[in-house]
Amino acid sequence: MQKGAIRVQTENIFPIIKKFLYSDHEIFIRELVSNAVDATQKLKTLVSVGEFKGDLGALEITVKLDKEKKTLTISDRGVGMTAEEVDKYINQVAFSGAEEFLNKYKGQGDGTNIIGHFGLGFYSSFMVSNEVEIITKSHKDAPAVRWECDGSPEYTLEETTKEDRGTDIVMHINEESEEFLDEHRIQTILEKFCKFLPVPVKFGDKQINNTNPAWTKKPSELTAEDYQGFYKELYPFSEPPLFWIHLNVDYPFSLTGILYFPKINKSYEIQKDKIGLYSNQVFVTDEVKEIVPEFLMLLHGVIDSPDIPLNVSRSYLQGDPNVKKISAYITKKVGDKLDEIFRNDRAGFEEKWESIGLFAKYGMMTDDKFQEKGNKFLIMHDVDASKYYTLEEYKQETAALQTNKDGNIIILYATNPIQQDSYIQAAKNKGYKIVKMDTLVDAAFINTMESKWEKVSFTRVDADIVDNLIDQNEPSDSVLTQDQEAKLKELFGHLPQLHVKVELKGLSAEAQPVIVTRPELMRRMKDMAAAGGSGMSWYASMPDEINMTVNANHPIYLQILNEGDEGRQQKKVRNLADLALLSQNLLTGADLTAFVNRSVELMEGEKNN
Repeated sequence: MQKGAIRVQTENIFPIIKKFLYSDHEIFIRELVSNAVDATQKLKTLVSVGEFKGDLGALEITVKLDKEKKTLTISDRGVGMTAEEVDKYINQVAFSGAEEFLNKYKGQGDGTNIIGHFGLGFYSSFMVSNEVEIITKSHKDAPAVRWECDGSPEYTLEETTKEDRGTDIVMHINEESEEFLDEHRIQTILEKFCKFLPVPVKFGDKQINNTNPAWTKKPSELTAEDYQGFYKELYPFSEPPLFWIHLNVDYPFSLTGILYFPKINKSYEIQKDKIGLYSNQVFVTDEVKEIVPEFLMLLHGVIDSPDIPLNVSRSYLQGDPNVKKISAYITKKVGDKLDEIFRNDRAGFEEKWESIGLFAKYGMMTDDKFQEKGNKFLIMHDVDASKYYTLEEYKQETAALQTNKDGNIIILYATNPIQQDSYIQAAKNKGYKIVKMDTLVDAAFINTMESKWEKVSFTRVDADIVDNLIDQNEPSDSVLTQDQEAKLKELFGHLPQLHVKVELKGLSAEAQPVIVTRPELMRRMKDMAAAGGSGMSWYASMPDEINMTVNANHPIYLQILNEGDEGRQQKKVRNLADLALLSQNLLTGADLTAFVNRSVELMEGEKNN
């Protein structure tokens, strides 16, 4: 029997390992199963290079739970270890056997699939164990050995008997970690971390994993049904995806995966963190914001790369040039895919735009290269027709009518076509084109694109500057006499609302009697503040600035001015103003109550007359 002390370079290494090596204790299962996969893959590599000619048998990993003995055992039939190898790889903390093996067999067989690189994974077992045993038999002609340690630097290593090649890791679970003696808990952890490992993993009678998931295959080997089926495997209760992108590159970095565009409901019940990051089919994390651009965080799927550096817990990404390269590659692939669908199947693209648009607009705001490509496939939906315009198509159709004095094309848009219907109809009567901008990102998108697109300005259809646009060729004379205009100004001058600017204009008789608008810039700021825009909160508390345009040519004013009772005149004018405010959701509280009561009073007065 050999006895000795584990050679560590840091004092009190075990307390550090137990408490701080991994933030989440369940990670120990991933680490130990990954080590078992490594041992199996090493054996396959030795077979491929002719260094092992024995009978492989069934290469699988088993996880066994013994509640009575309070043990959890993870077993493999891989290369196993000799006594010398146990001493070298286990007793020297942070000496990685996988790293050494990779260097020796670099580029040969399955050697590139070895997972471990840190030499610390095994010691995660001490986070949950009072005692850990290793019972191992090498594929070489050497006796089996048993290693045992109770979490102190002291260990024992002795020869033992073991029928088959491979390694058993036996953990004696401590009192604080008895949750890991629950079958359901163990199965859940295995399904989380080991669902796609390349070697069969069995727990009880059940195989936990799919050893050959779709992303490990070539696109030419997969059908649409295969992609749909894999999505269902990942997200059993989700609607089918709109389409997908297969990632497969091996230079200048290694990356495989499948990204799916999910269908987004009108309610915008959006779930982030639905992309799983894997390293050689081992689940690492679903927090991939350093790899996947933020605008694509709404995608679903899997990315797998051994070139993404991970810290010792494999839970958080570190800064590295490869990460930026991978992020740029993913962005380019998504842009190319959207452009391809738009060019080859525009009708299908338009049908999916409600979901696609959210990604596209967000990406165009945040990534200049994506925006350059997006300028070609971004489409805008006409408010009341099944028609979409690209930016260039909109410019061509509106250049004659919707160009301001600075030569900018004015993109008229509506955020709520039902509420803004009267303004839309007035604009349409002039031949203008109005598009819908009613998604969560449109307020920010409009502001950003005005700075990126040349000679283009956005104006909401009910904004103040639309009045000038719509009526730029209209006569401004009213049908009222000067005295009548003066009287009308006097009546509107009694309005109690603050921050209201009233202006009389001679619009067409068909236009509304009172049109309420708000300054475009201030309204945008308030909208962005309401949506939680960063640094915009102080705009939310500012009072609304309101422009009230009185259409002096509307016939109702002749009726009001002919009214003998000046009190009723004031009430009718007030009601017209309130109706305009109501149409813009600017009449609330006591003012709304007063409007209702006043309307009833006026109706009763008409009845009595």
